[in-house]
Amino acid sequence: MDFLSNSTHLHILTWVVGIILFIVASGMSPGTKERKIVKMVLRVFYILIIITGLALFIRYMDLNSALYGVKFLFGILTIGMMEMVFAKQEKGKSTQMFWILFIVSLLITMFLGFKLPIGLDFFA
Repeated sequence: MDFLSNSTHLHILTWVVGIILFIVASGMSPGTKERKIVKMVLRVFYILIIITGLALFIRYMDLNSALYGVKFLFGILTIGMMEMVFAKQEKGKSTQMFWILFIVSLLITMFLGFKLPIGLDFFA
């Protein structure tokens, strides 16, 4: 079976698991060993999310490359906001702004992913 034939499902699986791991890790006390382990597993999922997203982008970039590129950038931005939440939590500073930016970028990324031609058409 070809990797790219199932990469949409693999991509969805990786970002769902990534969001769950992010929520679990952000709820843990900063500086604990368990949190560090969950964060490292989450970072592996970041790599998998980027690889599967890049594979989808390369495969379908002739359909609507501009919007797929914007979706890819918002996906990277979402991952960046996840890491910023962790960084601010470690320093004991307020994370409210980065939570808001995370949620907004996640919603934009999901909207584009579902709206574009290979996504699920919830918004028809």
